[in-house]
Amino acid sequence: MTTTLRIAYIINSVEGGGAELAVPALTRVMRDAGASVRVFALTRRDGRALPRMQAAGLDPLVREGGLQDHWQALRWLHREVRAWGATHLWTSLNRANTMGLLLGPYLGLPVICWQQAAHLRPWMRRLMRLLQSRAALWVGDSAYIADLTRQRLAVRKDRLMTWPIFAADPDQPVSAPWQPGQTLQLGSLGRLHPEKGYEELIKALALLRRQGFTPPCPIRLTLAGEGKERARLAALAARGGVADIVLPGYIDRPQHFLSGLHLYLQPSHSEGFCIAAHEAMVAGLPVLASAVGEIQFSIREGITGHTVPPRDVPALADRLGRMLAEPGRLHTMGAAARSLILDRFSISRFNAAGQAIMRRISATGA
Repeated sequence: MTTTLRIAYIINSVEGGGAELAVPALTRVMRDAGASVRVFALTRRDGRALPRMQAAGLDPLVREGGLQDHWQALRWLHREVRAWGATHLWTSLNRANTMGLLLGPYLGLPVICWQQAAHLRPWMRRLMRLLQSRAALWVGDSAYIADLTRQRLAVRKDRLMTWPIFAADPDQPVSAPWQPGQTLQLGSLGRLHPEKGYEELIKALALLRRQGFTPPCPIRLTLAGEGKERARLAALAARGGVADIVLPGYIDRPQHFLSGLHLYLQPSHSEGFCIAAHEAMVAGLPVLASAVGEIQFSIREGITGHTVPPRDVPALADRLGRMLAEPGRLHTMGAAARSLILDRFSISRFNAAGQAIMRRISATGA
C-alpha cells in the first residue's frame, strides 16, 4: 500500500464509551497499512474520549456544535475534509454515516460506512436504505451487525465486509474468585438508558425478594455509567426493596472496575457488538445477558454464562437466582469465558480483518 490514502474518519462525537477504545484501535491498523488518518467529530458532547485518542497519536478535529444542527455540521465537514485533502471518507454511526453518504459522492470521494447500530428508528432505516448505494463499502462491527445491514439496508454481499470491533487484551486484569464470607459483586457498564434494560434487572431482583429468595451471601449491584435514568432507577430500587445498589456514574477505569466483580449482567433490549460484555468475559467473568446482538453468540450456555429473552423479568429473575445460589461456580464459568474470547477475538484476528479491508480499499478504490 502506498502512503497516498488520506482517510477522514468521521464520528458523531468524542463522548466517552465505545469510541474511546474503538477509534484508536481501528486507526492504528489503518496507519500501519500506510494510510494517513484524521478524526473529524461532528460535536464534542462530554469529550471523555479525547485523551485516549490523543494518546494514540491522533489529532481529532472537533466541531463546536450541537446534535441537531445538521446543515451547519455538513457545511463544516465539507470545508474541513476538503482542506485536509481526504481521499476517502470512513464514517461511523448514523449521523456520521448520513453526512458521509451525502458528502462523499459530491466531492468524488469513496465512502466506507462502519456499521455498529443494532437499533434503527423506522425513519432512519428508510433513509439509510435510500442512501446505501452511495457507499463504496459497508463494514459491520460483527457478524451479527453485518447480517442486519444486509437484511435491513439491502446491501449486497460483495459490498459488505466484517471487522469485529473488539480486540481482547490478554493483559487485562482478571477477577478473583468469590470467597465464602465475601459480598458477591454484580455489575454492569453502560449508559443509564432504557435500552440497557436496567429497569428490568432491578425488577428481577425485587421479584426474587418477593419470592423469598435468600442468597447464600450478601450481594451488591453496581451500575456504572451516566444517564438521565439515574433518579428513576434509584427510586425503582427503593420501591422494590433492592437496597444494596450503587450508581457511581462514569467509570474512567472500566477494566479495573470489571476485575472487582464476580458476575457481569447485560440485560439490554438491543445491542450491536457490546464491547463491555466482551471485556467482562476477558476479565474472567461469567455473563448473564439478554439474547441480543453479538453477545448471544459469544456466550456458551451454561459454560461461559447464560442468556434470557430481552425484557423478560421472570426469566431474568429465575436465571439470576440460580446463579446467585451457587456463587462458587461463577469463577469456573468466568475462566471459560476468558479463554473463549481471548481466542475468538484475539489481537491477531483483529489486525487480519482490518488489513483485509485496507487491501480492498487500496486495490479497488472502495
